[in-house]
Amino acid sequence: MSKGTSHHLRETWKRPKDNLPSDYRRERMTQWRQEPVFQRIPKPTRIDAARRVGYRAKQGITVVRTRIRRGGLRKSKINAKRKPSKMGMRKITMAKSTQRLAEERVGKKYPNMEVLNSYWVGQDGKQKFFEVILVDPNHPVIKADKQLSWVGNSRHRGRAHRGKTSAGKRGRGLYNKGKGAEKLRPSLKANLNRGK
Repeated sequence: MSKGTSHHLRETWKRPKDNLPSDYRRERMTQWRQEPVFQRIPKPTRIDAARRVGYRAKQGITVVRTRIRRGGLRKSKINAKRKPSKMGMRKITMAKSTQRLAEERVGKKYPNMEVLNSYWVGQDGKQKFFEVILVDPNHPVIKADKQLSWVGNSRHRGRAHRGKTSAGKRGRGLYNKGKGAEKLRPSLKANLNRGK
């Protein structure tokens, strides 16, 4: 894929509502909603985004499209005495992003593979759709690859569940540097959760 093509794809996906025909987007969403929650696909929908987060077309690498509910945290009603506005049911946001939740669910579904990264591909009124890149750490092609063989190391097991992917690091605040980010490394827990 040439540099010009990837730049054009990136610009298209920056504002998909403006750049992609509405009929095309509607048909695609309808088709995705009818698929299973975890759908293995032969190639990425957004090849530029996939390559940016580590995808390569080779054996041992799989792409799975998944969907996850949109919006804030779902909390059940409290039946003890409360002022309704103090119940704490609405406008509560999870500490984890929906992208992280999607990665964790895919990682749980495919326990023999490691989540490398993921990227957004669409959303409708109820759900967000992500494509998750999975790597088989025991595949001979992956073991022989100098750039991907690190995935087979035992310390990288369960990356998605420990916030080691790009979305995970973003949620842990590790992309912040300099003043105000002193208590984020090596982790929030190591600093008694004083970093956020």
